Amino acid sequence: MNWQPNPLLIFTGLTAACIPILAQAKIYVSIEQAQAIMFPNQVLIKNPILITEDLQQQMRKASSIRYPFQGERIWRTSNGSWFIVDEVVGKHEMITYAVGISPTGVVQSIEILEYVESYGYEVAQAQWRQQFVGKSASDPVRLNQDIQNISGATLSCKHLTDGVKRVLVLYDLALKATQKK
Repeated sequence: MNWQPNPLLIFTGLTAACIPILAQAKIYVSIEQAQAIMFPNQVLIKNPILITEDLQQQMRKASSIRYPFQGERIWRTSNGSWFIVDEVVGKHEMITYAVGISPTGVVQSIEILEYVESYGYEVAQAQWRQQFVGKSASDPVRLNQDIQNISGATLSCKHLTDGVKRVLVLYDLALKATQKK
């Protein structure tokens, strides 16, 4: 018996190999939209700060995030609250998120701005993000300690949790002192 290749199977295999893998990449809200959601009817003034190496090291120690914090995406509201945009890696790709911090240093809200990973996007759900509201730099803000994990999104959950802790430490070490000015 001689083996004959089936042209239909070859065509089907080649077609399947050429189909692109679709990811769940999504831009949820822009920076301006997040500002309007978090601080409706408030004026936000861009307030970039210089992140010294010493401050960067203190933020790394508190949060375990190694990706450097960029100090140019910080805004202050007219009532003394803060709007801070940061990025952390999910599993392979960056997650861009914003944290709203009250004048007393507690999280008011979190918005996921952009999520590029193909899985783990559940971190954008309001129920999961709500766990951070009311947290301050003095709280543990640790996954599986005071922040619940999402099965299948463990790395995104961990890195976002660590990122929020980093932002809270930034407030505590650098932004809180500017409240009196």
